[in-house]
Amino acid sequence: QVQLVESGGGLVQAGGSLRLSCAASGRTFSMYAMGWFRQAPGQEREFVAGINDHNTAYASSVKGRFAISRDNTKNTVYLQMGSLKPEDTAVYYCAADENARYQDIATIDNEEYDYWGQGTQVTVSS
Repeated sequence: QVQLVESGGGLVQAGGSLRLSCAASGRTFSMYAMGWFRQAPGQEREFVAGINDHNTAYASSVKGRFAISRDNTKNTVYLQMGSLKPEDTAVYYCAADENARYQDIATIDNEEYDYWGQGTQVTVSS
């Protein structure tokens, strides 16, 4: 069982930046594909960014503004968010897929992720 704990959310003005962190338990973190997702009120959860040993990938809505990275020595994945917009307001979740270390991130269905964190709220004011 893998536990994921997100942190770093908060309230920020449009144009500002935030860095989200997701700390994972488990001894094989480096083997996981990790993803960030978000869900705004009344909307479905959507993919934001992902990273594994094959590649990184971003949703078109965040490309060029957000950057995903990981530190395997700390069992942590990060999401650096810049040039934030009010439409980025959502609960942000991280997720881990134990079986997609070398799979193209863009081909991993949301449902394939095995473990999910509890989420952290990001609110961008205009």
